[in-house]
Amino acid sequence: MGRYRPFIFLGVAVIVALVATFFVLNYVKQATKPKPEVVLEKKSVAVAVNDIPPGTVLAKEMIKEAEFLKSSLPQGDSLDPNALIGRVVIYPIKANEPIFESRLAPITVKTGGVAALVNPKKRAVSVRVDKVIGVSGFIHAGNRVDVLVTISQKTGQTSEITKIVLENILVLAAGQEFEQKSKEEKPAPVDVITLEVTPEEAEKLALAATEGKLQLALRNFNDTDDVLTKGATIPKLLASYSGVGEVVKETKTTPKKPVTPVVVRPAEPEKFTVELIKGGKVSEVKVEGR
Repeated sequence: MGRYRPFIFLGVAVIVALVATFFVLNYVKQATKPKPEVVLEKKSVAVAVNDIPPGTVLAKEMIKEAEFLKSSLPQGDSLDPNALIGRVVIYPIKANEPIFESRLAPITVKTGGVAALVNPKKRAVSVRVDKVIGVSGFIHAGNRVDVLVTISQKTGQTSEITKIVLENILVLAAGQEFEQKSKEEKPAPVDVITLEVTPEEAEKLALAATEGKLQLALRNFNDTDDVLTKGATIPKLLASYSGVGEVVKETKTTPKKPVTPVVVRPAEPEKFTVELIKGGKVSEVKVEGR
């Protein structure tokens, strides 16, 4: 038995080596096996050829097709390019951007322009402005503005007041129209800004434009708070940085009540009644004690 022991160890070593080789070869084979190629599904989508402003009626030459990953598109929001012809854009679309239903007016709307942009129950009102009133041309569609009016008020004495009458108003359009005063003169550009207002706000805006002078104040996109003001008048304007009209708070001192001195009266001495007997007479005598 001792003679065959080396051969037994050698046989066991060979078997272990074969098993290890099998597992290593199997692992290498699995690791080097080519993985199946993942095919990403694409979809043809209608996109804008150039930038499309709001209020535009889509035409065939404004639309083209481009492939996008189907997983990157909103579910159920891709449209057929042929079905887009004649639709009205209500939000701006950039070049090569997919045209989604959320950017378009309802199918029943067939006419473009500002009328397609106005929300239901609101109105579009245009006012003429100059470069100063229009904040040097920095007001564009989509901005929000406050409307100020400078108007004369007749309260005993005629004076002017400047007051914010409308706040956080959406600008639907900002551009130029051409005005010709006479047949010989050339048309001159006039800045016009169209605002989206409620019927009540439209009345205020029309009255302010007729009776006074308008001024627009551009707001930050994130600023939506309404601010209550009393308006600026000429006396308030001239009193600025002058210290006039400042209210000086007076410190009122409460007068002290006079202190009434307490008078301490000495205690009255006790009195005793003593009977005095003189002979046959008896009398009473009062004596003060100490």
